[in-house]
Amino acid sequence: DRNITIALTIGTLATTTSGTAFDFTSIPSGVRRITVNFRGVSLSGTDNVLVQIGTGGSPTTSGYVSTSISVDNAGGSSAATSTAGYVIGVATAAAVISGSITISLIDSTNNVWIASHSSKKSTTESMFGGGDVALAGVLDNLRITRTGTDTFDAGSLNISYEF
Repeated sequence: DRNITIALTIGTLATTTSGTAFDFTSIPSGVRRITVNFRGVSLSGTDNVLVQIGTGGSPTTSGYVSTSISVDNAGGSSAATSTAGYVIGVATAAAVISGSITISLIDSTNNVWIASHSSKKSTTESMFGGGDVALAGVLDNLRITRTGTDTFDAGSLNISYEF
């Protein structure tokens, strides 16, 4: 038997009723997994949500391989992809999402991070997806933003991270 101790740190809740980006800075060295939790988050139009991680104090805005699928109760589906961040395919005006995205370090030598997400979208759709990116250095920040010019107009979000 091996005893493993996991140190979990919870960030400060961000209210997403206005604004275009939410930054979590000063993420300490040695973090191995980050979870972003969304509750009732909405955008003003048809943009998708992007989660970007970064190094050197700035979010990385390219090099991602990311996809998100939305499936509704009637069997219809839609997809979104992005190279600018881990995409969460909202793409519907007035859609409200609640769920989480988990971002995990898979290769510490090359700073490669993978992500997976699942959530509900309004009351009739579910979303899931994932992606990966290699950072230029050690992760120290995370940004939640959008793919276009929409603003956030409802809900809240928070992060937690583990060593």
